[in-house]
Amino acid sequence: MPIALTCFQGRAGDHNDLAIPGAKSIASHLAQKLGLETVVIGEPEPALNGHWTVELEAAMPALRSMQDRFDAVYAAGSFSLAATSRCAVSLATLPAVARHHDDAVVVWFDSHGDLNTPDASSTGYLGGLALSGPLGLWQSGLGDGLSFGNVILVGQRDLDPFEIELIDKHQIPHIRPGADLAERLADAVAGRPVYIHLDCDVLNPGIVPTDYRHDDGLTLDDLGAASEVLAKSRIVGLEIAEFQNAWSADGEPASPEPLIEALGPLLAGLQR
Repeated sequence: MPIALTCFQGRAGDHNDLAIPGAKSIASHLAQKLGLETVVIGEPEPALNGHWTVELEAAMPALRSMQDRFDAVYAAGSFSLAATSRCAVSLATLPAVARHHDDAVVVWFDSHGDLNTPDASSTGYLGGLALSGPLGLWQSGLGDGLSFGNVILVGQRDLDPFEIELIDKHQIPHIRPGADLAERLADAVAGRPVYIHLDCDVLNPGIVPTDYRHDDGLTLDDLGAASEVLAKSRIVGLEIAEFQNAWSADGEPASPEPLIEALGPLLAGLQR
């Protein structure tokens, strides 16, 4: 299956200006490692750090272009590999995944659930609505189509009461950090096709630069073991979000190479 590499460079509910160059760095490393050309969607603009309504309106043109790109990639029978800056980009990508691969399970690596709705959100942050929109819990304007039965949560340890209730109600598998994570993930996937969303804050703080930092996350070894398990499935896509280009606004650029190395089993599987 041909690999289509996409780099999202538009607004997506950014708190700061570090994830857009972070996505560019991820895409550059992937392009070099896999020998791919990169299609860029959107143009960098300063972070607004605003309420989700303001952020979604500002991001909508680039998000629609990103969704068009995904529809074209999947219509061509390609595998989608994407550097997506912020989790809110999944408002555009996941409905396209659901349209073209309705049998695929979305494995959502994240320290958060991103399952809040506009009414339930205590922060008004667009990224916190990133998974609930594709699930049809609210209307983002970018569609839905993802079913609760096709979601697996991995690594969450900062969940709001609304999200915990939703997970329990719909019996969404929640693979918490800890021993035998890879084995528990394999059981949850159960041989189904897989689309992977990786928010870098699923990792322990200090491994790569991220906006949010929550202790007791995954190690790179955990991520590598999970990658080995997932590589045994039919993978239809991988998106990498929330890698910031530096530890601070005026800091030196940070390399995504350790992160990409941990994903080695998955990337090797794409080339077979």
